[in-house]
Amino acid sequence: MKPLLMTIARMGSHHRETHLNMSLRTHFLSSAMRVCAGMLVMAAVAPHGLSKAYAADVSAQSQPEPLPLPPSVPTPQDVPYGGTISLKVDAADLARHILSMQETIPLPANVVEKGGNFTLLYPMWLPGNHSPTGTIDQLGGLKIQAGGKQIPWVRDTVSVSAFHVQVPKGTHQLEVSYQLLTPVSPKEGRVVMTDVMVNVQWSAVSLYPAGYFTRQIQFKPQVVFPAGWSYGTALRADGAQSGNTVTFKPVSFNVLEDSPIFSGKYFRKFDLTQDDKVPVTLNVMADRPEDLAATDEQIKAHRELVHQANLLFGSHHYDHYDFLLALTDKLGGIGLEHHQSSENSGPRGYFTHWDKTFAARDLLAHEFTHSWNGKYRRPADLWAANFNTPQRGSGLWVYEGQTQYWGYVLAARAGLMTAPQVEDALAEVAAVYDGRQGRTWRPLIDTTNDPIISQRAPQSWRSWSRSEDYYSEGQLIWLDVDTLIRKLSDNKKSLNDFASTFFGTHNGSFVTSTYQFDDVVQALNAVQPYDWATFLHQRVYDIRDHAPFDGFTRTGTRLVFTEKPSDYITSYSTLRHVTDFLFSLGFSVGKKGVLAEVLWGSPAWQAGVTRDQELVAVNGQAYDADDLKDVITAAKSKDGAPISLLLRDGDSFHTVSITYHGGLRYPHLDGKMDGLAAILAPVGGQSSAADHKE
Repeated sequence: MKPLLMTIARMGSHHRETHLNMSLRTHFLSSAMRVCAGMLVMAAVAPHGLSKAYAADVSAQSQPEPLPLPPSVPTPQDVPYGGTISLKVDAADLARHILSMQETIPLPANVVEKGGNFTLLYPMWLPGNHSPTGTIDQLGGLKIQAGGKQIPWVRDTVSVSAFHVQVPKGTHQLEVSYQLLTPVSPKEGRVVMTDVMVNVQWSAVSLYPAGYFTRQIQFKPQVVFPAGWSYGTALRADGAQSGNTVTFKPVSFNVLEDSPIFSGKYFRKFDLTQDDKVPVTLNVMADRPEDLAATDEQIKAHRELVHQANLLFGSHHYDHYDFLLALTDKLGGIGLEHHQSSENSGPRGYFTHWDKTFAARDLLAHEFTHSWNGKYRRPADLWAANFNTPQRGSGLWVYEGQTQYWGYVLAARAGLMTAPQVEDALAEVAAVYDGRQGRTWRPLIDTTNDPIISQRAPQSWRSWSRSEDYYSEGQLIWLDVDTLIRKLSDNKKSLNDFASTFFGTHNGSFVTSTYQFDDVVQALNAVQPYDWATFLHQRVYDIRDHAPFDGFTRTGTRLVFTEKPSDYITSYSTLRHVTDFLFSLGFSVGKKGVLAEVLWGSPAWQAGVTRDQELVAVNGQAYDADDLKDVITAAKSKDGAPISLLLRDGDSFHTVSITYHGGLRYPHLDGKMDGLAAILAPVGGQSSAADHKE
């Protein structure tokens, strides 16, 4: 019987019980009132005696005091950890989505001699995530043994990613086993294992000793792959593969954590190496083998990306580089930088529908740029001694903002996107961030705290709260900087010069070089003297009513709106499965008619529409994206009737009426494009390795 029917059937039998309960309640209240009345009389007769007794009773009660916190986890020291830790990962349990680990940890001499507390850490603060995103909730089955005997562990009650082990005297090593219970569906988190691909991230499958800089801890990793699968990683094999097991050369824990693995059933490798002979490889895995059908021209564009980046930065900070690219709708999406590799995901039609998927092709350029900007040069407060020390992101407007800028520029210079496609993308960025009402109360610099505040959780009103705006508004700031340098130097200098001098130092070095605000200002002044400190402070730290548009103005372009979406918006909307009405009614519509975003202050917002509501009907007709476009167009007349939307919110339905006569609106750039075209044009000649065949 359904719950509603069961409730109705029970109502008759509950009536008598309810009547009885009400009678008892009335009797209780009457008794309570009589008792209270008696107490009031007593208080009136002997007020001083009663209050004195009460006061004496209270004064005798002690106030609560805080318990002391447990001893802190050992502070990292920049000294070598004695011995090499071996770590084996079994990545073959695809059916249950479980990664199983065996770790052998040699113990320091002082622990062997005296025994006592030894602390293991699970990585939490991961470079590139800018927040404590370690998947500690997926860790399971932790067992620690020594000499065949199990040793109990205790989790730290403050630093819950720390595990304390009381090691018996004379113990030389610990045998540690555990599993990573990865999400079986997107409902639990990012999926990293499917029936045809696996993404092994070392930060999720390792424990390491507390008390040491992670660059001082050596690991020897080993992975068991599903039978017949290939893999890509910045790690290098130590000897021949044994069956499905690959043993990798020992590396520091810093390098290991920074060297994830993509492994797949359907896999191809493409050589992108340039004339400098530094190996660069594009490792591609896909849901289906036909998704790997790349043409020579498509690979040539990826090879040109490496060439253009080398020309821009005038250096490299890797001795080999591996692009890891998953073409999938099963594996969880990702775009994550590493020093000698990057994790990237794209649509299944990345190659096979090349003309429709270009809105996703700035990703590889963005993550590749991070090898210079973010991994080599890094804001000082984002560098930490280990992976459990909090990071701060005050420099993310450079780390991510300028990388976002170079991602678009290098994509155009390489031919991964055309210049008009990038121009359309910049128009979309300008319109979105100029329209974010949250800029009226929150400065851009404060959004650098967002990775810690919200960790990219869905937001009800993103345009008001703002969300990691340092990426794309930072991109507009660096366009502003680039065009100003060109103007002041009469086109003799540009942001290219800043990139080569700031990121191109110590060619070939892997050692992170940190910087602060004043270092950025100094480097800009070395390229072109100007009051860059004030310029940047106004755009980053001050509240501003509008997004920085001077970069467009200097190039002779301006933001306009027309009734036709750009090719970029069409590509982006197709890839994201959304229909864009943001700049007209003020919302976008996702799958099954669910509203994906509603802009603060927009006509839809004024009518009380919110995200996650389902758009059921428009003017009495079932929702259809094209029909809604026609309705918006028809309402342009001042005499046009309000637009009626039937919305479903959970189990309830309601209708809103929106008076709007502005027609369809999509952002474009208008005017002279010569200035932007100069920025987006390839630097130097084509790579002599560009015609390399597979």
